[in-house]
Amino acid sequence: MPAEDAYVPRMPQLMTAEELLYTNVPNKRTELVRGRLIVHEPPGGRHGNITAMLGARLWQHVDLTAAGALFVGDTGFTLSRNPDTVRGPDIAFVHRERVPDPIPSTFLEFAPDLVVEILSPTDRPGEVLAKVGEWLDAGARLVWVIDPERRLARIYRADGTEQVLEETGRLLGEDILPGFSCPLASILSK
Repeated sequence: MPAEDAYVPRMPQLMTAEELLYTNVPNKRTELVRGRLIVHEPPGGRHGNITAMLGARLWQHVDLTAAGALFVGDTGFTLSRNPDTVRGPDIAFVHRERVPDPIPSTFLEFAPDLVVEILSPTDRPGEVLAKVGEWLDAGARLVWVIDPERRLARIYRADGTEQVLEETGRLLGEDILPGFSCPLASILSK
């Protein structure tokens, strides 16, 4: 067979963070993992309700203490380049010293200090753990994974420690948001 007729498999083209910013997949949420587009179904009502309740409590604390900036609604954070990874947490907090001025309309080029992920019924445990690892590897100091079905939260810290928080426990801001405390049961919709 002549060389020009040999089959050469095509590698899928990797996407950049800049290309993702202008990509529109109607009625879906998108992220970029090592240059590959990841498309998610929109979360359900329970997810949105928990996000709103926790986001409101965090925003009130952040506003009263002038601690920094709170981001909700899958705001994109570029965690790595070449190939690019852009993740969008349900809620993110960035300490005031790290908030860009002005806040760009593009993705933020760093990991937040606090990341909150609220599980949806379609989330797979391995994928969630990989995402937690990406956040921590990129510099997040605290990651809360809220599990509405099991009515608990898993707390992951930059120092490698983790904790399971039962429904009767409290989400604490620790040294990232000193003084923040929220009973987990109060944000878990019935």
